[in-house]
Amino acid sequence: MQVTFPGESSEYRAARDRLLEREAELRRLTEIVAAARRALPPGGEVPQDYVFAGADGPVTLSELFGDRSTLVVYSMMFPADECGGPCPTCTAFLDGLDGVIRHSDRRVAMAVVVKDPIEAGLAHREARGWRNLRVVSSAANSFNRDYLAETPDGAQQLPMLHVFRRDQGGDTGAVRHFWSSELMYADAEPDQDPRHADTVDTLWNLFDFCPEGRGAGWYPELSYT
Repeated sequence: MQVTFPGESSEYRAARDRLLEREAELRRLTEIVAAARRALPPGGEVPQDYVFAGADGPVTLSELFGDRSTLVVYSMMFPADECGGPCPTCTAFLDGLDGVIRHSDRRVAMAVVVKDPIEAGLAHREARGWRNLRVVSSAANSFNRDYLAETPDGAQQLPMLHVFRRDQGGDTGAVRHFWSSELMYADAEPDQDPRHADTVDTLWNLFDFCPEGRGAGWYPELSYT
């Protein structure tokens, strides 16, 4: 189907058709990468059933699965730096995901891990109005260190998206690492951030549709008042 819109010039249509070819190419490549990801062999079994602090008391990694076979974990930068407090960019990312959870939890479980005490994580959840995201604290375990969500010395938290898979066998199945956003550690393109979880980051993808793009030096804030 040949698409046109009111008032467009032939120059615009020619450029847009060239772009459309690139968009279709990107769509194909996105599925190729997703298929390769799905086809990964079993990852390493987790070294321990990490115990997190949750809203209702201690909760293990295996318990975070609930009755699902797949668990998505986002390690947010909290504290973000030596000044403490939650990372605004991580927060914006999770603002976008909170509404998705009511749909995604029909198929997979998800949890957000903070390194600060659980009280701080829950207070931030309340302040943001997150209704669906489950927040737990890794303050008393080595999850962040083991799964590369902090620098080796523990001085700096790092954002990482992880996927874990529970082997068949219900609650007794082994929990294995399936995938993590390792682009966080790959060399970034010039003048770009790592974009390691970009495909699920609503904010930046929305900007990519706009003529202003992502902008240079602009980042989300916790408040704009």
